[in-house]
Amino acid sequence: MLKRKIEEQLKVWKQTTDKKPLVIKGCRQCGKTFSALAFAQKNYSHVVYLNFVQNPDYSLAFQGSKNIDDVIMNISAMVSGAIFEPGNTCLILDEIQDCPEARTSLKFFKMDGRFDVIATGSLLGVKGYGGKQSARASVPVGYETILDMYPLDFEEFLWANGISDTIINKMAECLHEEQPVPEALHHRMKQLLLQYIVVGGMPEAVNTFMATHDITQVQNVQRAIVNEYEDDMIKYAEDADKSKIRECFESIPRQLSKENKKFQYSLIRKGGKASQYGGSIQWIEDAGIICRCRNLNIPELPLDGNAMEDVFKIYMADTGLFVSMLEDGTSFDILQNNLHGYKGAIFENIIADIFHKMQRKLYYFRKDSGLEVDFVMRYKGRSTLVEVKASNGNVKSTKTILSHPDKYHVGCAIKLGDYNIGRQERLLTLPLYMAFLLKEH
Repeated sequence: MLKRKIEEQLKVWKQTTDKKPLVIKGCRQCGKTFSALAFAQKNYSHVVYLNFVQNPDYSLAFQGSKNIDDVIMNISAMVSGAIFEPGNTCLILDEIQDCPEARTSLKFFKMDGRFDVIATGSLLGVKGYGGKQSARASVPVGYETILDMYPLDFEEFLWANGISDTIINKMAECLHEEQPVPEALHHRMKQLLLQYIVVGGMPEAVNTFMATHDITQVQNVQRAIVNEYEDDMIKYAEDADKSKIRECFESIPRQLSKENKKFQYSLIRKGGKASQYGGSIQWIEDAGIICRCRNLNIPELPLDGNAMEDVFKIYMADTGLFVSMLEDGTSFDILQNNLHGYKGAIFENIIADIFHKMQRKLYYFRKDSGLEVDFVMRYKGRSTLVEVKASNGNVKSTKTILSHPDKYHVGCAIKLGDYNIGRQERLLTLPLYMAFLLKEH
């Protein structure tokens, strides 16, 4: 069974006094249902499970009266063996985006206080529930705790591959002391990063890889998930938006393959404009499929205050799914460290993947003068430039910015690439796989 970080967050939630119903948001197939069920079965005497996609009739239990006794009576009539014991029952409402009334009921479960409730939803960021249902019921603001969940991050992938916390702590120690990682560990971590790029973090893809090490089977899983995403675009989006959302999604590989990765609406369709496609990009982002990286006017703190809303790059939130969208054979090239035209896009996407799953907001810096830095982040209280190199490469823009501290207010930078740990004055060089250890803000 895959070890997930959300397990600790669920424990904290359960121990909270006067807790609110918990809503777990996340993209489809990232493990929400499995984690919620495993936690509930381990920590409660009774678990009552409702999936509104598998059984749409369950929504009838939440229509009409919002009195919790009435709702429980309705559920008990529909779910064989359902036991509601105050303090010892966990009610799981799965795919709650398909039953807006059930989410409205969370307010009344909180006010009642007898039962713990965990809701999960794949498209809760999309207009609350998605599509035309959104007007039917209100989100119970102030009566729920929202927890974002992602596909496995790189650290969780390491756990799945037998890398212990002791080994991870050793790498963190090397980072802190700026000393090279021992060669055997360095070699193994480079291998694991390439595997993570190809496999990504979708639990089914990771489990398939661990069981078979057959990349073809992994790709079949990934492409099935991508097809589900496309089906969701048809099922949940407004009719007028369906084709635009699909066009935006299918343009992602083209967007990332070009040298200047700024998102260009004209690459979706000739003559495309933000007024036509801006809402479609937002839909895909709200569904948890992509993450947006905004350009900065100047790379100084506060980064959010210096970000441009309308100038951005986009990355796939899970790099494994991104690779599965590329031409056949790309996965095998990556595992052999034999990359061609997409290498820059792939390595930038993996760093965006790692930072996004750490819940870091993504920023970059690009000026028409030619200055360009892949990422900018707050690290150890300072604005820090982050360059990503698939192989050895210069960092001309970074050096220019560092040489003008009075103009740019940046004093340090990190270069991530095919290196071990080293330092050249204000430039810290790290192996790509160490990005997940850059946790300090």
